[in-house]
Formats: sequence, structure tokens, C-alpha cells
Amino acid sequence: MAPYRRSALLAALAASSPAAAFLAPRPAAPSIGRPGCTTDHVTCTSLAMSSSPTSSSSTASSARPKRTLRDRSTEEAVSLLRDIVKAAYDAGPRAAPSRTLQAYFAFSRTLQDFSPLQRPGRTAEEFSAPVALRKLFERLGATYIKLGQFVASSPSLFPKEYVLEFQKCLDSTEPLEWNVVQSIIEKELGPVSDNFSFIDKTPLASASIAQVHAAKLKTGQEVVIKVQKPQIDELLKADLNFIYIASRLIEFLQPDFERTSLSAVAGDVKSSMLEELDFEKEASNIEEFRVFLREQELRETVTAPRVYRDLTTQKVLTMERLRGVSMVDAESIKGITNDPESLIVTALNTWTSSVMNMPWFHADVHSGNLLVLEDGRVGFIDFGMVGRVGEKTFKAVNELSTSMAMADYEGMAAALLNMGAADEAVDVQKFGRDIEEVMNSMANVSPDIAAVGVGSDGTVQAAISFDEEEVTNMLLRIVAVTEDNGLKLPREFGLLVKQSLYFDRYLKILAPGLDVASDSRMIALGSGASEVEVLV
Repeated sequence: MAPYRRSALLAALAASSPAAAFLAPRPAAPSIGRPGCTTDHVTCTSLAMSSSPTSSSSTASSARPKRTLRDRSTEEAVSLLRDIVKAAYDAGPRAAPSRTLQAYFAFSRTLQDFSPLQRPGRTAEEFSAPVALRKLFERLGATYIKLGQFVASSPSLFPKEYVLEFQKCLDSTEPLEWNVVQSIIEKELGPVSDNFSFIDKTPLASASIAQVHAAKLKTGQEVVIKVQKPQIDELLKADLNFIYIASRLIEFLQPDFERTSLSAVAGDVKSSMLEELDFEKEASNIEEFRVFLREQELRETVTAPRVYRDLTTQKVLTMERLRGVSMVDAESIKGITNDPESLIVTALNTWTSSVMNMPWFHADVHSGNLLVLEDGRVGFIDFGMVGRVGEKTFKAVNELSTSMAMADYEGMAAALLNMGAADEAVDVQKFGRDIEEVMNSMANVSPDIAAVGVGSDGTVQAAISFDEEEVTNMLLRIVAVTEDNGLKLPREFGLLVKQSLYFDRYLKILAPGLDVASDSRMIALGSGASEVEVLV
């Protein structure tokens, strides 16, 4: 069987095999960074749904009688009541009234968008449940915007139409007045003049949870300050506790819903979003990544922002400002280096190595978070979303890598079966044929090339890019094939594949002729990688 010419999908899956040579088997060893500082923003609770996908277990699962409310024990009822009381206590007394009022306005405005009764000059939108829900989430504010982003990044958990629509979920809000921002900074760090010689009052960005300002330290270094918005912690606690308790109630009243792990997913969303409020944990992520770069001897070619710990708290994060251009800005990159291929090889190798060398991986390497700096280094930024690879998934990914390298599509199907949870016996041969079709279609996708002007010498200048929706659609095709064959994959695998698809697009833009499988630069990094513990 002829070897498959691998794209970044294989390389960035961070799989170990003699053919792939990216990862080595990992015995237990101390993790990187300080104990207790690892942030797991997107831990895959859907693994709780997973079981060994053998035909016997599938048959047993399908034959299991449905539970009813009468089957609930006293202990289960007490556990639910305990969760309700704790949620109410955590939310606080002020949360419910303010959120009720905001919810009223959000629902009213969303209904008005689709109502046949419109003001003069306006026409009603055609109703679409995904569109209506996305608009409602945006109007409900920070918690639901983040929840919408969770939907967009979880095609293995949510329907395709919702995943695609929530790609549009805007996490951009009106900036806070400078005097509010200044008061937060001074409450956390002391007088601005004690630490900063300058802070730009106009933010670089303003999102639902925080906004970012450019600044300069009194010692001369350029930094950015990420400032958490006031009372956002109370808001998130109220909303997330409501969502979690609602899911617990649904499962308690309808026990058969426990098969969907609804409350487990809600609990994961709750814990991950609340952790995102602690900027000291994000600072720890950045520092751990910088330690990884030092240990891998990559600091000459790759970097992440330096964190200023004495100017960082749970609500304020001060870090080095990295100046650069997006990984998809091919024209600007040519002005920085005459070897853009080496840049993307370095970026891909670094991310791949981090998947196997660290307890977590960067789970949001879109083009805004992966920069080419003015000095030619690759810069990774925004470590608010990270994920872990569980031991079961990691082992299955290794098997997937070996099969993919040999174009053994039935072997790939078997590896995916070892990773996910199947409700019934799966036809491995048919699954393999479906995978082959998807892989062939992915290999034929090209980036968009658009003429953007004429240079002074008369040459046509072009911009090369790819659509975020294209990446999501490719991932949805993979998910659809697995689901069509009766398999449910864990969310962490979807996160891994989505990052790999980002890199696949970057390769097509910056190194269209590169063969990841045969390029010696790729193999060299993997063979020299250190080994660390996989945290489950």
C-alpha cells in the first residue's frame, strides 16, 4: 500500500510511531512548572461517555433498561439539593435580580428581530433557531458569549448548524471608560505612576471578560496590560451555576439523559470559565510554555510573552508586548524573512512537541494567536484556552498516526474506535472507506488567493488567506463520518484536530510544496524531544 503524503493533520496530531517520529512513548516524569498551576480550560468531560467500543460492550449498553425518576436514591436527591444550595450561595444575593432584567431585554430584542411586527423601514428576519440562539447569547453577555465559543469549538458535542453559526459569536464589547480601568489597575497594583511611565487609554481590544491596553514600564519595556472587567466574576458564577443546576435537574428528573453526560459537560464549562477569571493561572501557562521552550532549546526561534509577576494578580495580567504579523499575512512575512517555509516548520514542530512534552497544549492557534515577530521568531500568545490529552486518547492517536502514515484507512478506523464510544457494532471496512474519502478531499483543498493591488513595478500583488469557516467545515466532516458510523469522539480529539487544521492551512500558504512526512527538519525535532508525564 502506497504511503499517504501527509499534511499537517498528521504532524500536528502529535502522534508517535516509527513512521511519524514526532513523539516518543512517555513514562511518568515530573510535569513542567509549579505544582498546582496547570490550567485545564477545556478538559474533555465527554471522555466520561467513553467505553471500549467492542461489540459486546455496545450490546450491553443498548440492552440496558432505561432508568426513571422512581429509581433515584435518597443519596442522589441529597446530592442534588446540596449542589443547589452551594450554587445559590456561590452566586450571591445580587446576581439574580440584575440578570433577570438583562435576560428580559435580551429575549425581547431577539424576538423583535424575527417578529412580523416591525418599525417602519425594517423587515423581519427569517427565523433560524441557530441564528436566534447566537443573537440571544451575544445579548446575554460574557457567560453566554463564552458558552457560544465553547459550542463553536466542540463539533463532536453539538449539531453542525449550531457549530457553524456560533463561529460568528462576537466577543467584542464597548470598552470601559479609562477611569474605571485605572481604578481596577490601582486597586490591584497601586498607583499607575509607580509602575508605568505610560498607558494608552484607548484599548487594543475589548472583550466580554477583559480589555487590553498597551503600556510602557518605568524601566522602558513595552508591555500589554490585560484588565478584568468589574463584577464579571459575580456574573459568571450566577450564570454558570444556573446552567449547571439546570442540567443536574434535567438528568435527575429524566435519568436516561445521564447517557449524554449533560451535567458533566455543564460542569466542565463552569470550571473552565471560572478558571479563566484567574489571570495568575494564565500567567502560569505562559511561564510553563517559556520553560518548555528553554528546555527544548527553542528560544532563539520561538517565544511567548514574558510575564511581569510583580505586576500580575488574579484580575490584572502584565506581559511583554510582542510586535509581529499574522501567520497568514504572507506578503508581510516575506518582508521579514526570505524563508517562510522554515517559520511554519518551526511553529508546527513547536506545537507538536508541546502536545507530547507538556501536561497541556495550546488549544487556540488561530492566526491571531500565532505571530511572526519583527526579529523573525515565531510568537505564541493568548494562553487562556488550553487542553489536555488523556492517556486513552494519546494511545489511540499514536495508532492513528501509524495507520495514516501507511494509508491504512481501516487501521485509522480501528484507532478511532479505540478512542471513542460506540453505541453499536461498527463496520470497520465501511468506516475506513469513508475516512479515505474525507482524507482525499482534505488534500485537495487550497487557500484563497485574491489580487489586492498593483505594485510600483507593475506586478500584481496578492493576498493569500483561508476562511475560519473552512477549518470548521473540515473538522465537521471528520466528526460527521465518525458519527455516521456510530462513534462519538472525545472533545479533546476535536480540539487537537482543529489545531492541526489551522497548521494545515498555514502550510498551504507559506510552504505549499512541503512534504511533512519526508522533511528531515520535522523528524529532527521529534527525535530529540524530552519525555514527561501525561496528566489524565
